[in-house]
Amino acid sequence: MEDPIQLKEEGNKYFQASDYEKALQSYTQAIKLNKDKALQAVLYRNRAACFLKKEEYAKAASDASRAIDINASDIKALYRRSQALEKLGKLDQAFKDAQKCATLEPRNKNFQETLRRLGANIQEKLRIQFSTDLRVQKMFEILLDENSDKEKREKAANNLIVLGREEAGAERIFQNNGVNLLLQLIETKNPELILAAVRTLSGMCTGHKARATAILHYLGIDSICMWMSVDNEEISLAVCNLLQTITDCLLGQGKEEHHGKEEALVLDTKKDLKMITMRLLDMLVSKKVSGQGRDRALNLLNKNIPRKDLKDLDNSRSIFVIDNGLKKILKVVGQIPEMPDCLPLTENTQLTASVLLSKLYDDLRCDPERDNYRLICEDYIKSKIDPQDMDKTLHAVQIVSGVLQGPFDLGNKLLGMKGVMEMMVALCGSEREIDQLVAVEALIHASTKLSRATFIITNGVTLLKEIYKKTKNEKIKIRALVGLCKLGSAGGTDYGLRQFAEGSTEKLAKQCRKWLCNTSIDTRTRKWAVEGLSYLTLDADVKDDFVEDEPALKAMFDLAKASDKTILYSVASALVNCTNSYDTKELVPELVQLAKFSKQHVPEEHPKDKKDFVVKRVKRLLKAGVVSALACMVKADSAILTDQSKELIARVFLALCEDPKDRGTIVAQGGGKALIPLALEGTDVGKIKASHALAKIAAISNPDIAFPGERVYEVVRPLVSLLNTERDGLQNYEALLGLTNFSGRSDKLRLKIVKEKALPDIENYMFENHDQLRQAATECMCNLVVNKEVQERFVADGNDRLKLVVLLCGEDDEKVQVAAAGALAMLTAAQKKLCSKMTQVTTQWLEILQRLCLHDNMEIQHRGLVIAFNLISSDKELAKKLVESELLEILTYVGKQEDHPKKQHIINVARDCLTKCMDYELIKPLSQA
Repeated sequence: MEDPIQLKEEGNKYFQASDYEKALQSYTQAIKLNKDKALQAVLYRNRAACFLKKEEYAKAASDASRAIDINASDIKALYRRSQALEKLGKLDQAFKDAQKCATLEPRNKNFQETLRRLGANIQEKLRIQFSTDLRVQKMFEILLDENSDKEKREKAANNLIVLGREEAGAERIFQNNGVNLLLQLIETKNPELILAAVRTLSGMCTGHKARATAILHYLGIDSICMWMSVDNEEISLAVCNLLQTITDCLLGQGKEEHHGKEEALVLDTKKDLKMITMRLLDMLVSKKVSGQGRDRALNLLNKNIPRKDLKDLDNSRSIFVIDNGLKKILKVVGQIPEMPDCLPLTENTQLTASVLLSKLYDDLRCDPERDNYRLICEDYIKSKIDPQDMDKTLHAVQIVSGVLQGPFDLGNKLLGMKGVMEMMVALCGSEREIDQLVAVEALIHASTKLSRATFIITNGVTLLKEIYKKTKNEKIKIRALVGLCKLGSAGGTDYGLRQFAEGSTEKLAKQCRKWLCNTSIDTRTRKWAVEGLSYLTLDADVKDDFVEDEPALKAMFDLAKASDKTILYSVASALVNCTNSYDTKELVPELVQLAKFSKQHVPEEHPKDKKDFVVKRVKRLLKAGVVSALACMVKADSAILTDQSKELIARVFLALCEDPKDRGTIVAQGGGKALIPLALEGTDVGKIKASHALAKIAAISNPDIAFPGERVYEVVRPLVSLLNTERDGLQNYEALLGLTNFSGRSDKLRLKIVKEKALPDIENYMFENHDQLRQAATECMCNLVVNKEVQERFVADGNDRLKLVVLLCGEDDEKVQVAAAGALAMLTAAQKKLCSKMTQVTTQWLEILQRLCLHDNMEIQHRGLVIAFNLISSDKELAKKLVESELLEILTYVGKQEDHPKKQHIINVARDCLTKCMDYELIKPLSQA
């Protein structure tokens, strides 16, 4: 249909029938085709009416404005805009439109009433604003008065934070010189007041670009960075959150709202973002900045500089940081804590800097960009190499060591620079402890990949063994041992590729466990013991001994919960090895034979890597408290918790959830809560593993206990992500079980499942050949049909949803029949239209219904009789059709049975069917017959 007038008429009919979606489509199509100005105004105001009904008020106001632009005295458009603006909270603008309407039609009572109501609302709003202004003033007076009661001050501070989070409250604080007063609170040097002021500012900036920009300029980025540099963890973190909120607004992320003309006030955000980035880079090399402040700056750079999505082609932020700050990051990486001129650092600073180096390198798009990155690194390292100055040279080796922990391929290239390996070898032979420490650590980081490690195995093992035997210093001894562990594990899980003699790895592991349990050694050194075990546990003998050693496990878990987050990857790696949750390639027997015949190496599985040994190890770990350690690791708000570390943790969780009996323990120790962020962020593999673990928990747990409060709604998306043909059958099945469990809890959860677009996927699995998948999908649908929106989809024309459910009622699989008959019973009870539709979707409907009503399984029989009752109740003609069929005999047979406690509910439904037929006078009682 190409005629705008006809389309308008069609839209009007849909509107009168309350089908606002179709009315919208008709008006929109007419607007596109129409050339007549007067008709255009009518179409826009009609579409505005649709948007009002759909509660899309911003769109309604926009369309009404377009109609008014064409005809300024269009009274219907003015009134509709007034209604929309009132709903949007813009009462003064709504009042103006209502005033115009009343001027055009003074006798219209509706307009007069609207004016009265809006006038009263505006007065009330002004009264509240006035009282809010007074409250804000009072709060600042209490906070800035040094003689105020401590309890009063705390209450005022908390109230101010709450007010700052509300749009109206934030605007009042902002308009009433609040930013200046908050600055005064920060200058009091009182930690509690500083925290309250910073948190209030964060609330005021959230989702408001104009206000965030104004606050940034008023406070000044230098002041914000100075506050973030203080040696107070709470204040430093709060200021970091404030700067992140401002950055989110400038990048257009977060809950951005549209604020009309205020947008015009926003300055060039790119300029502000560059200014913030430059100050953060300056913080990295400033001696005035605390270790925590440096960590915060690194975390902000990690979070905001590299692209979130590699499909986005703009990596200009990373290029800017590489050109202006790569040397500053390398300076942090090259710091040696034991040296007197070292910058203030925490135990996490240098690894966070290595992670940033890695993220920047991964964000580059082409070889010239990567070459530029490498050349900057090479020039910086060359500037540090000085044979006359050993301390300077030491920094150069430390930088290479740091890069090896970041972009490993680049680190390998830097190792190949002239003189670097020679320096490392020379430093190993030095008498100074610090020289040996740095050199041994660099050797460890260099020997990561099997192919690369072969060079170091020939030279490095001799060096490390020499150091291990000669040194009396425990710190160096441990590091040399870890180097040997790493080289010893170069064969991975392959039993036939052991680098060292039989029993050597067990001896190394025993020594590592001994150091790990020795609390008199400093944490940084004990951490290396865990690093060693993360390599050695690839050997099945080692992992078996390790899980039997409960003190060693508990010592590792305690380290994982500490503030030093550099240990996360090592702990996660060791646990992945102990639970065998790494990927293994299946060996094809024919290829194994062929490889043996051609004398090629065939990977061998260790006898202790068989399933029953793995199960025992998982039980041991659970008993030692692995879940609380993992939950603590997930909470780390640091760039050190990389996507790779998250994937390892997700793998461990999935292995722990394997036995249904253990899932209650995992939930009780916080495992359910910890899995949600792992399922939403990280590598694709990590998200799938975490989602699968969530599905295992959701399938058999009470959602109210496993995921209390609003958390349960966050679990729906990970479960829906498993309903994918790329996932395996077990993942599909357990996700369906979890969704079935959820959809049986509340209508809000059912609605969430529908909104996550799970319905088409669930329907696809109802067609599956696999019995269990088909059954799980049908059971899930049985729970979902209680929801009104799902029912409407069954009522809609042009789909086979109802036909599928009717046909599934005729399946041989009893469990599928129970679920399908339950769904059909609920659908026919809720929607009368579906009763008549059921008789049209397939010719087999009556035969299927009769089979249900005669079924041996009482649950199926009951559901079949309920469907029959719904059909009879819906329409007399349909009831007549059923009475004329064999169904009457079935109903009479069931209804005449003697009362029986087990079958009473079935007999009662059959009797209700017969009573309804008598009411229609389709059958007569026996006495009248």
